Amino acid sequence: MNTIRRLRGQGMTEYIVIVALIGVAAIGAYSFLGQSIRGATAGLALEIAGEDAKAGIDAAKTASEQAVTTSTTKATLNAYNASNH
Repeated sequence: MNTIRRLRGQGMTEYIVIVALIGVAAIGAYSFLGQSIRGATAGLALEIAGEDAKAGIDAAKTASEQAVTTSTTKATLNAYNASNH
């Protein structure tokens, strides 16, 4: 009986660790692509409402281009504090 309880506890612990890792990955992805997602969502909402969504779509495109530029830039500690003016 005690062995079964330990196995259940181990399974639950592994499940919690996996869920936590998925959550951290989702937060990282959203922080990296957040502006693009918000711009695209704003554009969709405006289009559904029957309004022009060019500004929202342009904002999403600009944010996506910045994300691509950031992802292709080699990250080193030499430029670590460059963006903190």
